Amino acid sequence: MSFSRREFSKRITMAAVAGIASLALVSCGSGSTSEGGSNVVAANLDGAIEKPNLTLGFIKLTDMAPLAIALEKGFFAEEGLNVRLEPQANWKVLLDGVIGGQLDGAHMLAGQPIAATIGYGTQADLIAPLSLDLNGNAITLSNKVWEQIRDDLPEGADGKPVHPISASHLKPVVEQFEAEGRPFNMGMVFPVSTHNYELRYWLAAGGLNPGFYTDGDVTGTVSADVNLSVTPPPQMPATMEAGTIEGYCVGEPWNQQAVFMGIGVPVITDDQIWDDNPEKVFGLREDFAEKYPATTAALLRAIIKAQQWLDADGGANRAEAVEILSRSNYVGADAEVIAASMTGVFTFEPGDTRPAEGFNIFFDKYAGYPYYSDAIWYLTQMRRWGQIAEDKTDAWYFETAEAVYRPDLYLAAANRLVEEGVLEEGDVPETDGFRGPQSGFIDGITYNGRQPNNYLSMFNIGLQQGQRVTASGVTGS
Repeated sequence: MSFSRREFSKRITMAAVAGIASLALVSCGSGSTSEGGSNVVAANLDGAIEKPNLTLGFIKLTDMAPLAIALEKGFFAEEGLNVRLEPQANWKVLLDGVIGGQLDGAHMLAGQPIAATIGYGTQADLIAPLSLDLNGNAITLSNKVWEQIRDDLPEGADGKPVHPISASHLKPVVEQFEAEGRPFNMGMVFPVSTHNYELRYWLAAGGLNPGFYTDGDVTGTVSADVNLSVTPPPQMPATMEAGTIEGYCVGEPWNQQAVFMGIGVPVITDDQIWDDNPEKVFGLREDFAEKYPATTAALLRAIIKAQQWLDADGGANRAEAVEILSRSNYVGADAEVIAASMTGVFTFEPGDTRPAEGFNIFFDKYAGYPYYSDAIWYLTQMRRWGQIAEDKTDAWYFETAEAVYRPDLYLAAANRLVEEGVLEEGDVPETDGFRGPQSGFIDGITYNGRQPNNYLSMFNIGLQQGQRVTASGVTGS
């Protein structure tokens, strides 16, 4: 049994390059696969559990649900694991806990293991063998800002705002702040969070520059029309209520919390920015997976079973999941607040609750499979905003993605569940690790993970080939 990726990496990278050359792609949906490259092969993870007692970290968000359900419904125990779940104060504390070994694994931002591997912020060899969910975030504005833009929004026949709402409606407000000599501040949860990139994507699609990062800088405010700062998720509503920020991008239930507190209005959900976007991952150290391969496989099997339970029968188990998540040792928000986005609906304002069956997807659409193309999207956004300071070749994107995202480990766990009759064969994709080209972005741009540099060239706001960021602005051609 070996976890050395040298030969595996070479084969997958060559398959990706061959796929680009052929461009023989099939359907563009979330579970689409590609032709022209070899499918990913499952790792061989047979053996006895090496480490049965484990501590996993999480942040108080509804998308930690697979971990809570795996514990509460006995899926960890079924796999011979004794797991303790520990909430963490913020994403930095969680990341440090995984790197330092205090946590054996964690509910992580998709960008965290990627950034650590390339040495942005901190250097550590982390992997993501499983994606926890699709979608699940939203952008909320304060009541004050909402009132300033509300009259200009197009309305449907029911008199309610037409969604998705473009960030272009914010431009007059931002310009007014600038004329008054005040920065327009918004919050996100971490510099390499999905929330940061989604908020930046939304703003840029509406013609507002969210700012660039200089080399080694974690503020990202060079040339910014809107300044973005870090706030831990549970503190978002209070920070906005205090007037420190005018809005934020965060996961649930902290957008719904603003609605229930009467202090803000969610204006767009992240599936309206990028339909079926990958959100959180289960992250752990690479050396943990190498030292404890059977334990790693057992963890993944338990989490996959929890994901399946969460999406079973059209969400029939969601009410029970809401009750579990509302407990103080998990998310700790009122069940009513969690249910406002977790049960197939999403509330934008009192009286404006809309169907949102795909807002939280944990198992359907191959939500758990860690696609290389998902990792590459995060890397393109890091480059777009200057967190990756210099141009990289397409091959670099492929190699980096397959060093972090580990579908071979996912398949080892999922295929065993197929053998046991827990999953059906159709529940596990046959793919070389790349989705087909994805549409469903708010700006109409199609993302092809096989062509990262070409994708970056399509944006009006963002770094282009040859450009760098200095304290005085963007330089280069």
